[in-house]
Amino acid sequence: MAASEAIQTISRLTPLADVFVTIDAEVKPVTQRTVDVSAAAGRALAQDAAAPARPASPLALQDGWALSSNETMGAGGYAPAALARVPSRVEIGQVLPAGTDSVAPIDAVKIVGGLAEVLMPVNPGEGVLAVGGDSDPAIPLRRAGERLRAIDLAVFAAAGIARVTVREPRVRILPLRGSGIITAAARLVTTDIERRGGAARFDDSGRGLGVAMAAESSDAIIAIGGTGSGRNDSSVQTLAREGRLLVHGLALTPGETAAIGFVGARPVLLLPGRLDAALAVWLVVGRRLLDRLAAAKTSDNEIAETLPLARKVASTVGLAEIVPVRRSAGQVEPIATKYLPLSSLARADGWIFVPAESEGYSAGAAVQVRPLP
Repeated sequence: MAASEAIQTISRLTPLADVFVTIDAEVKPVTQRTVDVSAAAGRALAQDAAAPARPASPLALQDGWALSSNETMGAGGYAPAALARVPSRVEIGQVLPAGTDSVAPIDAVKIVGGLAEVLMPVNPGEGVLAVGGDSDPAIPLRRAGERLRAIDLAVFAAAGIARVTVREPRVRILPLRGSGIITAAARLVTTDIERRGGAARFDDSGRGLGVAMAAESSDAIIAIGGTGSGRNDSSVQTLAREGRLLVHGLALTPGETAAIGFVGARPVLLLPGRLDAALAVWLVVGRRLLDRLAAAKTSDNEIAETLPLARKVASTVGLAEIVPVRRSAGQVEPIATKYLPLSSLARADGWIFVPAESEGYSAGAAVQVRPLP
């Protein structure tokens, strides 16, 4: 074979919309499994998480006196209402005595000579946690597809939920060369996968893509490097030979040389060997792929903030674009386009997405700013 025939080339840049259709159609959710709540942070629920009715009996929400609200009607500091008996003192979390429906503050009841008076009216249910007030089994605490936050795990534990059913994609991260930049990109992706509920395995640099594809110990493979047309670039050819290559070349800048395919049912995402390009493809394509593996609601924890643009962003029609931005006086300022220098990535407070059909954004336009990993 002639040397020129072995060079990896891109025949066309595939629109992101087509890439998304491919991912949504081809990537299947991983098998669900049950884990301890303590190990579920960031994982996507595979089934709704519901708790039994809690509490089973009305509980005091404050320290005070357990009363029947009817006995307090019309009571006031100058016209206290006599109580038929000295009420029971209750503490937070204590079951209310029979015949009571509210908890009055300590200073709301006066006891003199064995007789009790209430000095203020108390409404029914005041100071009380009603039956089912903490959790209703008919209303899930969190629903399937939602990623679990630290607060969710605390709520589950308090509600007596010890185990939950989740989907946790096992992703193999493969830096294809020993370059410091490729290793840095691989570690960035690894960290983001773990934060978003996956189980990432970081391989040593230099391990062959073919070896990783032959292994059966992962649900997906993310390889970094070797996607261009350099003399030593061959990752796309390896994917085409050992698996099924679907896309080589994305209509996304930076990140045009990325590739997507499958080995068996496992998706393989090939990221370019530049940090900015690897980051851009991961943010737009890799996260979507991970969401599909986990059957997670897309970007449910990545809330964008809408801010005005300090100056215009010009973009090429037909190419989607990732643009890092920096906050300035209530606005955001674009700090790089096309190639994103390391210094710009370090200074960025977030990123904006310019769709392929857009020529960019004018100064003052409201843009959605998303957080960086």
